[in-house]
Amino acid sequence: MKKPNVKKNYIYNLIYQVVAIILPIISTPYISKVLGAKNIGIYGYTLSISAYFVLAGTLGMTLYGQREIAYLQKDKEKYSKVFFEVFFLKLIVMSLSALVFFIFFVKGNNHYNLFYKILLLELLANALDVSWFFQGLEEFKKTVIRNLIVKIVSVACIFIFVKEKTDLPIYFLIYVLSILVGNLTLWISVPKYVCKTKVEFKNIFRHLPPTFIMFIPQVAIQVYTVLDRTMIGRIIEDKTQVGYYTQGENLIKLLLTIITSLGTVMLPRIASSFAEKNYDKIRDYIYKAFNLVFLLSFPMIAGIVLVADIFVPKFFGPGYDGVAIIMKVISPILLFIGMSNVIGMQYLLPTKRQKEFTTSVIVGACVNFVINLILIRKYAAVGAAIGTVIAEAMVTLVQMIFVRKDLKIIHIFKIGIHYVLPTVIMTVCCFLLKRQVGTSAKAIVLIAGFGVFVYGICLLFFKNQFVMDTLNSLINRFKKIIKK
Repeated sequence: MKKPNVKKNYIYNLIYQVVAIILPIISTPYISKVLGAKNIGIYGYTLSISAYFVLAGTLGMTLYGQREIAYLQKDKEKYSKVFFEVFFLKLIVMSLSALVFFIFFVKGNNHYNLFYKILLLELLANALDVSWFFQGLEEFKKTVIRNLIVKIVSVACIFIFVKEKTDLPIYFLIYVLSILVGNLTLWISVPKYVCKTKVEFKNIFRHLPPTFIMFIPQVAIQVYTVLDRTMIGRIIEDKTQVGYYTQGENLIKLLLTIITSLGTVMLPRIASSFAEKNYDKIRDYIYKAFNLVFLLSFPMIAGIVLVADIFVPKFFGPGYDGVAIIMKVISPILLFIGMSNVIGMQYLLPTKRQKEFTTSVIVGACVNFVINLILIRKYAAVGAAIGTVIAEAMVTLVQMIFVRKDLKIIHIFKIGIHYVLPTVIMTVCCFLLKRQVGTSAKAIVLIAGFGVFVYGICLLFFKNQFVMDTLNSLINRFKKIIKK
């Protein structure tokens, strides 16, 4: 099998992430005004409950399966066997998780029983997900095209079918069915990539111990991502606070997908390089990934702090004033998660250092839980945002301690320093412009566009090595295309 091109895979994944940002920008203002902050809070809270059962049913198999397929991507017979074994194991475990969810939430009497019934389909949809298989083979084009079509159709359905506050169940159905249909469509391509193989029942469960090892860090990650909403919903009676947090966090994490999209592409590539014992290439990949994280995260954080106050009222409409402060407080996770994604997802996991990865996220989960208990009661959603930032910073710090002998930490900080001055100059220029242009929607676009322009000019003026190398590579490729 010909080894896929990392740059092409990153571009495919980046295109999807950009579209995944654009579509919510179109749909979120509409859905926020139609459903209201309270309904958005109910949506975020119930979804956080089902997320635990999706996590339990997945049991770390997505990352494990992707990595194992990447190790064997040159041997069709072996990876076919692993594919069917991991898939059947996931089907069994997810069925058990769905049964428990049914008994305690779907069958029980509670205010959100109808929504839990709909979310039962979410567990079925995740049981049928085989995107990890194609990612392990580095066939990102298929998953990207599938995801794009599903996203566009689901957004269209939101505008067609969600018209008033009572349409919240329809909004849930659109969310669940988009996942289910999307996962089913990937099965059309599976026969082209696998060969017939005999799967023995006993071999299915040989994957259970390593998937459980991958499951532990996933649980910890879930604690300081989904648990925030659950704790706000439990501690604070007003579900509007959950709505504020959900919308603020969602917008930040939309931007975060651009930064972390490289991680999805690099995990199988680094796993493959690790199998070939090509350690120099791995380090080169990691340093380039850090360049990308710093390049994007610094100006994004500055931009959010600058425009959140004028962006939120225009984007969400009335009733969402509390979202702006959430966005400002939580924005540093763009840097911290970006860095931990490089170290954890792109280095520790592909090189079979799950223990270090697990330790780091458990530390983050514990820190987040304790801070949430202290701050949510007093500061509500803002307290949860503070807890998330501190937790993510701790995860990054612990991971950097673990890899200090493998990667040059001083070199990583030196990479970051090159992006500080351009960001400061951009921030000052945008702040001065903001004082002149007012608070209209056009002003937001003008500030953002001007910021990108100033930042780009500064990087070129200071001759940033990563940017110059990338530009030269693009120019050379463009010249080759013209010659052909």
